[in-house]
Amino acid sequence: MKIAFTTQGTTWNSAMDPRFGRTEFLLMYDEEKDELTHYDNRDTAKDAHGAGPKTAQKLFELNPEVLITGNGPGGNAAAVLEKTGIKIIVGATDMTAQEAYDKYKKGEL
Repeated sequence: MKIAFTTQGTTWNSAMDPRFGRTEFLLMYDEEKDELTHYDNRDTAKDAHGAGPKTAQKLFELNPEVLITGNGPGGNAAAVLEKTGIKIIVGATDMTAQEAYDKYKKGEL
């Protein structure tokens, strides 16, 4: 299974980013390959509008089964993601990506 995280960095020790659309990075973990990759999303910071749907489109291209984030996507992005079938898990704030993954696996998010 592939899991996406909204983070402020590119490693397991990176802080989770509570934002979806303007998250700095989408950290991707492929459980089958035990492989961690990332997508640099910092260019959305300069977008006045549409950051959420733009990030949702990129997430769709990356094709994870699960998204773990802080506050969750806004209305427009949520509408896009709803059509993709990606399971959205919110509440991963004030922790690292590793901590969020561990809590997710334990059913605590």
